[in-house]
Amino acid sequence: MSHELFNILLWTQLLISVPVFIVLFFLPAPYGKHLKTSWGPRISSKYAWVLMELPAVVVMLSIYVVNYSEQGLVSTVFILIWMSHYAYRTFIYPFRTNNPSKPFPIAIVFFGFLFNCMNGIINGVFLFEIRVIENIAWLSSPVFIIGLGLFVIGMIINKKGEYDFKQLVRTSENNYVIPSGGLLNTVSNPHYLGELIQWFGWAVLCWSPAGLAFFIFTFANLFPRAIMNHRWYKNEFPDFPVDKKAIIPYVI
Repeated sequence: MSHELFNILLWTQLLISVPVFIVLFFLPAPYGKHLKTSWGPRISSKYAWVLMELPAVVVMLSIYVVNYSEQGLVSTVFILIWMSHYAYRTFIYPFRTNNPSKPFPIAIVFFGFLFNCMNGIINGVFLFEIRVIENIAWLSSPVFIIGLGLFVIGMIINKKGEYDFKQLVRTSENNYVIPSGGLLNTVSNPHYLGELIQWFGWAVLCWSPAGLAFFIFTFANLFPRAIMNHRWYKNEFPDFPVDKKAIIPYVI
């Protein structure tokens, strides 16, 4: 891919983050607790998640394989870190939710599919074509170690938040209850907090403008949704804890 096309895709992702961030404060993405029938045809959420996340696996892996002869240990570590999230998110997570048959708008699947195609392209092209790191000393550099630490911490928070949610619902008679237990005692959306930390860590460990663009879009997507989820809980449950925050403990 030419540098010009890469730059176009990179700036496109950065620019669309702005309207996404603004719009989601007023029009939450219509899935989960914000599901609306007005968004047209729907499919089972388990297939929706597979279809949305699949490009992140296929595109990134394809770029790595096509350029395999130019890759070294650092590139292999990068692709393994990426896959540690997306292989789970694509092939395991959709079938482990409490209600995998819950309807999910096809329109959101389409937008998610397009984003993951673009995001996979810019991250893959930058790491495996534009700037291939051959010096394995990168893996012992402060940038990589700090970034990897953040990525792992974020992944643990994300998975623990999802697990706590799932267990809470399983032991309740209702689909939605006041979040409690672990980080759920301090924030309504610890899984979103974990994902933000995780992808900030990715941007640091590979020191990539594509990784930074991914983190910025992730923030633009998840931060407003966390605020809207928090507001929904407060409206639905009169006894919702007043000191609980939406996504950042003790802050917001």
